[in-house]
Amino acid sequence: MYDPIELSKKTEDIVIKGDLKKYYRFRATRFYGGIATADTVGCNLRCKFCWSGNSVWNANNIGEFYTPDQVLNKLKNIATKKGFHQMRISGGEPTIGRYHLISLLKKIEPGFLFILETNGILLGTDKSYVKDLSEFNNLHIRVCFKGSNPKEFSFLTGAKNGFEHQIRAIENLKEVNIRFNIALVTIKKDYQDFINRFSNIDIEIEDIFLYPKVRKRLDKEGIIGYFE
Repeated sequence: MYDPIELSKKTEDIVIKGDLKKYYRFRATRFYGGIATADTVGCNLRCKFCWSGNSVWNANNIGEFYTPDQVLNKLKNIATKKGFHQMRISGGEPTIGRYHLISLLKKIEPGFLFILETNGILLGTDKSYVKDLSEFNNLHIRVCFKGSNPKEFSFLTGAKNGFEHQIRAIENLKEVNIRFNIALVTIKKDYQDFINRFSNIDIEIEDIFLYPKVRKRLDKEGIIGYFE
């Protein structure tokens, strides 16, 4: 098992060079009613159901480095062409590389909403990071919980800890009154305790898509039955 905080540091050494960060794809997607998407490289979790594959497990050998300006220009071109008013980073953990992310957010025009999809690990370990994010009015944060309790978190991610960081991220976000919601990935049929814990927060249940590579990984670990 691994420590997500230690993995964050190791991953940052691979995917960040100054204000540059690794990305492997820019695309238009149908989520949120249509959104310009930058798929980044590297994550601080190793979720067994992850669809990203190489961008997470093979960060050394995939993607190219881009400046915040280059990322913004690609997202803006996609959004303009498609008539979108939303942007996001997906495919990996966008909070790895704090300077790069903040620099990118500073450049986004008010007419666009940026949706920050994150597991919240780094937002739970550093309150100042959340404070920096709270300065952006055109930002919405979507914190995806990997499991409804610590035991399920470790089962789904293979990490020895991290659920407590996700909880703390929610506390930090509430403290600065930033716009956010929760997404929950769970294989439990009964997760009412989790729902009750965050009763006044918008919670969505995120589907696990069993793409061929995901199915193969789960089957190899002998746990495919939990996801079907």
